[in-house]
Amino acid sequence: MTFDLALLMFPVLLSVIFIGVPVAFALMSVALVFGIVQFGGAVVVMFAQRAEEVSSSHILAAVPLFIFMGAMLQRSGIAEGMFETIHRWTHHLPGGLAVGTIVICVMFAASSGVVGATETVVGMLAVPVMMRHGYDKGLISGTICAGGSLGSIIPPSVLVVILATIADLGIGELFTAMLFPGLILAGLYILYIMAYCTIRPSAAPRAAYIRDDTPLLLSLWRTAIILLPPLGLIAVVLGSIIFAIAVPTEAAAVGAVGALLLTIAYGRFSYAVLKEAMLTTLSITAMVLTIVVGGLMFLGVFAGSGGLFALQELLAQADLGRWGTLALILFITFVAGFVLDLISIMLILVPLAMPIVVDLAFDPIWFSITLLLMMQTSLLTPPMAGAIFYFRAIAPPEITLRDMYRGVVPFIALHFVVLALIIAYPSLALWLPSKLLGFD
Repeated sequence: MTFDLALLMFPVLLSVIFIGVPVAFALMSVALVFGIVQFGGAVVVMFAQRAEEVSSSHILAAVPLFIFMGAMLQRSGIAEGMFETIHRWTHHLPGGLAVGTIVICVMFAASSGVVGATETVVGMLAVPVMMRHGYDKGLISGTICAGGSLGSIIPPSVLVVILATIADLGIGELFTAMLFPGLILAGLYILYIMAYCTIRPSAAPRAAYIRDDTPLLLSLWRTAIILLPPLGLIAVVLGSIIFAIAVPTEAAAVGAVGALLLTIAYGRFSYAVLKEAMLTTLSITAMVLTIVVGGLMFLGVFAGSGGLFALQELLAQADLGRWGTLALILFITFVAGFVLDLISIMLILVPLAMPIVVDLAFDPIWFSITLLLMMQTSLLTPPMAGAIFYFRAIAPPEITLRDMYRGVVPFIALHFVVLALIIAYPSLALWLPSKLLGFD
């Protein structure tokens, strides 16, 4: 009976979300109702403990610091300068504006760690430029949505900080394991754009480009001034985490202070910029941590009711085998992305799936990378694609929902290619951690 009640929590949760209740409050309310039924008033004490765990978590303290780092780079105009600089070097390529957009998405993903922030900021910069040059609307949509989604797989990702916390994995190991898959995916994006625009030149007209007669050395010098300081900051932050020079919170603090100093050095600092960055940090952090608290409450009730054992029994009875069970977990992750945000998916599925995956002798770091890739794929996949909803908020009226759906399909296919490569060749994710960290 207890098991049955625990398994009922998921359909009830989905029903509550479908009627319009925000995910965080849906998680809390369902957990409260089922918790009272199962444990009575004691559930209130458990909820207070979960909230205390989140508020006192040393690792989760890195979340607002990473967000502030990206917000400062965005609000100060440094991201805009990086965008313009990259486009000066890529404009001569087929689909050069789209190629440059992917490159800046990689850079900004490494500075913000938040999918929505990456997509929104880069989209607001790139869409007007590509529209002005007559780019295909589907190509614009796919480039922005796919490029923005890199925030989930390019370190330092806020998702990975949360993943490491709930799965008890090393953040440095996860960051290192993410590098090759993330860069491979971004590289395939660029190759596809260039191939598509070579085959169909009308999708990315090049006639409107203005010739740049700036001497090469001067161009290199200007590029270095704009790009090297923020890229150096990102390298310091990631390197200190990967090589265990600093814990994630310390490294994130260095990144936040570094972004502030860069803003001052570029002459972009003002009280208004600081205020906007702090308000952005506050709103995003509140959203993220509220979902984390709600997810932990939900999982506490689910696990306490025997839900984990019930799921394990169901999987054992299904007798899917090692790879069949993995495929089922990834499929559930993919489908869950149609109705839940990425943080909620992670909070619900990782504690359930990780023990099963470990029992099946899969590497937990490798599994985490496949899970992140599948979550990122779900973020792009219609009809409930989160990346498309982010894009709709900033897209001009000329770009329709049909354009967006059409544009993301090739990029979704590339995601499955990379996922297949990671599954077939686990070393793509595990080789770098093993060499740099001695991880095995």
